[in-house]
Amino acid sequence: MPSAGKYLAIYLNDHVAGATIGVELARRAAREYAGTELGGFLRGLAVEIEEDRETLRGLMRELDVRERRAKVAVGWTAEKLGRLKLNGHVLSRSPLTPFVELEGLQLGVFGKRQMWVALAALPLADDLSGRCEQLAERAQRQLDALEERRLRAAADID
Repeated sequence: MPSAGKYLAIYLNDHVAGATIGVELARRAAREYAGTELGGFLRGLAVEIEEDRETLRGLMRELDVRERRAKVAVGWTAEKLGRLKLNGHVLSRSPLTPFVELEGLQLGVFGKRQMWVALAALPLADDLSGRCEQLAERAQRQLDALEERRLRAAADID
């Protein structure tokens, strides 16, 4: 398999950082909603996002792309700082919190889907294209499930 060029390497590293944000957000939200349907869904989603991140890391190794740990650290830090968003309450969660968290996850999963679609179109290797198409389909299923729950959360916003 050919190695990736400079700009593809940057792109893939950006997506590893984004996946780190997604994993951290999904894990934290799953803990916050433990014992609820939403908590169970988010726990499963966190596992899938982590699997997708590991798949991406494996692909990067196949393409001889070095992971930029500093970008991953920035992603981890960005998720922690994202907790400071204004939700109408100073120190506690509000009815807006789950809606915003689900929407944030949805944006990240959409970006991941777009990455898999783009990678499937690249002339890297036939088996890579098929794997990326399957991962794009999985991301679409994640998006559909997130949208269903996001709309339910929207009903709780007053």
